[in-house]
Amino acid sequence: MAPKPDNTEGIVLNFVNEQNRPLNVQNAADALQKFNLKKAAVQKALDNLCESGKISFKEYGKQKIYMARQDQFDIPDSEELNRMKQQNANLQEKLDEQKKAISEVDAEMKSLQSNLTLEEIHAKDAKLRKEVDEMEKKLIKLREGVTLVSPEERKAIEGLYSEALNQWRRRKRMFRDVWDAITENSPKNPKEFKEELGVEYDEDVGVNFQSFADLMQHNKKRR
Repeated sequence: MAPKPDNTEGIVLNFVNEQNRPLNVQNAADALQKFNLKKAAVQKALDNLCESGKISFKEYGKQKIYMARQDQFDIPDSEELNRMKQQNANLQEKLDEQKKAISEVDAEMKSLQSNLTLEEIHAKDAKLRKEVDEMEKKLIKLREGVTLVSPEERKAIEGLYSEALNQWRRRKRMFRDVWDAITENSPKNPKEFKEELGVEYDEDVGVNFQSFADLMQHNKKRR
């Protein structure tokens, strides 16, 4: 329902005073649509308020800018302004503390959400207990001298190990032949040339071919 005509000026006056900033009629009309006030009614109310001296205005060409009368407001002195600034600083500090507290709570919530549920904990506990039980059974068999690897599996693993050693030996020999051919007629010092190219021997990285070959022989003797 549209406001009564005599109430329109009251609504417009309250709005202008509350805003306390320069306004044109369109600004006021847009904001007062919630009161079902049309632009023409707002324009008339603004003009009447100016004529009665309740608000002031300035003309900029064809446009009028309306403002609240500043003599109706209490203007704080320098002491009051300083007190308000300090109060604002205190409030800002409290706001920062609240934001920090909220951030910490959010982080804790995310941490809790990433934890396992009770159902997941029970499931993981059951799985781990099963794995421990299986490992204990294997340990008992080992203590009793029971062989856990079948002869066929052992033979297959030894075959793979032996083939890997053969490949290693072959590649070492191939590299040595190529390296000797390159460095034989090269004017560069072989050690410096090796460092320049970033070449590393087995010994440079703490690996010894013979120790792996001996391991194979030692395993055969144990059988």
